[in-house]
Amino acid sequence: MSQVNALQLTGISKSFDGFKALIDADFTACWGEVHALLGENGAGKSSLMNIAAGLYAPETGTLMLDDNPVQLQGPKDASRYRIGMVHQHFKLVKPFTVAQNILLALPEQPGEGSYRKRLRALEQDIVRKAEELGFAIDPSRVVDSLSVAEQQRVEILKVLLAGARILILDEPTAVLTDQEAERLLLTVQAFARQGAAVILVTHKMADVKRYADRVTVMRGGRTIQTLDPQRVSVEQLVHLTVGESVPVAAHHPAVPGEVRLQVKDLRSVGGSALNGVNMTLRAGQIDGIAGVGGNGQAELANALMGLPQATEGDIHLAPFGDLRNASAEQRRQLRIASIPADRYGAALAGSLSVAENFGIGNIHSGQYGSFWRLGYKRLKQDAQRAVESFDVQGVRSLDQKAALLSGGNAQKLVIAREFSRDPQLVLVHSPSRGLDVRATQAVHDRLRAARDAGAAVLVISEDLDEVLALADRIGVMNGGRIVAEFDHPADRQAIGKAMVSHD
Repeated sequence: MSQVNALQLTGISKSFDGFKALIDADFTACWGEVHALLGENGAGKSSLMNIAAGLYAPETGTLMLDDNPVQLQGPKDASRYRIGMVHQHFKLVKPFTVAQNILLALPEQPGEGSYRKRLRALEQDIVRKAEELGFAIDPSRVVDSLSVAEQQRVEILKVLLAGARILILDEPTAVLTDQEAERLLLTVQAFARQGAAVILVTHKMADVKRYADRVTVMRGGRTIQTLDPQRVSVEQLVHLTVGESVPVAAHHPAVPGEVRLQVKDLRSVGGSALNGVNMTLRAGQIDGIAGVGGNGQAELANALMGLPQATEGDIHLAPFGDLRNASAEQRRQLRIASIPADRYGAALAGSLSVAENFGIGNIHSGQYGSFWRLGYKRLKQDAQRAVESFDVQGVRSLDQKAALLSGGNAQKLVIAREFSRDPQLVLVHSPSRGLDVRATQAVHDRLRAARDAGAAVLVISEDLDEVLALADRIGVMNGGRIVAEFDHPADRQAIGKAMVSHD
């Protein structure tokens, strides 16, 4: 492994609204290595990498490339230095196609011809690069029609086609299956061996142990230690990350009750994303949906959560009837908790305060007054209790913008809001996407508690470890339908075979 410095961040400090996100942080990545960056949600990892990618300017400290000091004027400047970052929360224009999104990120070169000619040439490059990375993607597809996992692939293609040699990946495997993650990380590892520098921001200890050459741990905005992952145990990494041991809950058997939700022959209108889904959810049970990304999981989640999705078939909630006809207000009255994968796009309004986001969904009920005249005193009291109960970190004031929360704490705020209604049906897509060890355990504990309180819980996740840890019963989606079902404890290899098999 090369020991030639590619990127150095020294003595970096950064504050947001008076909160010190980074305190004298140091980080060095070398050419030819995969360097993992570990830390709890809110530890400062993304803030540090956003400085490396030119999104933020540091208040103190220096940034060096090839041992030469550099002052980045923005992301385009970073791109000129061949630094590319794939963010945890994607930066895509959803009405545009895959190729159009990637073209937006590329500098225009003299003599390349018309926009249409550039787009056609780029579509060929996209197909070629995707094949090199081990997956297929249609450059002409509209991004809004892609699953979360497919959108992440677009982001990776975007920075690589822009020529990045210092590649920063923020939680790259959070929405991938085991097989997809392995292919991606092997590709990333090979990219580093060709002389590039790869920075892997991750919460997955197994990925660090298997693919990283070095790992730097952050906590509380500071860098704690840089070490060789092969010389330290997973338990030691967890301890360095959280400062304490994290108890893992044992899987207690479910006591299934009455049928709460029944899905019959659910199909997409004008498409094949959903191709006859049948499933039954019972009170007191966690059902999991596993599968390779792009096999209808996102469309199923949208249909069940009432997000835009044209379907035919039946989604029957006892005793209400077809849930597809339920308004948002009726869903709240029916005590349905919906936790989508896209927190900021579908669950939170980043420009509103933490308190206002907690109150979203209860305004029309009159619980906190009217939309035009909110009862802030009661709203803030309830929001404060929820923030404390669900350990939402980084909330310095209930009036602060929700956009300032880290990904994991934003997820905990969504769960706190949805669970405040004592739900009878919990629908959650990628519950621990981007969460650290402790936050993941906290979210899982809440889902188990909801099950034990009598709720029917559905967990849709492309993280097979998560589904295996949580679900009492697992369905595998392939080709837009559920092709196999397994009771806990399920066989990982059998599930994996069902995920990739073809009729």
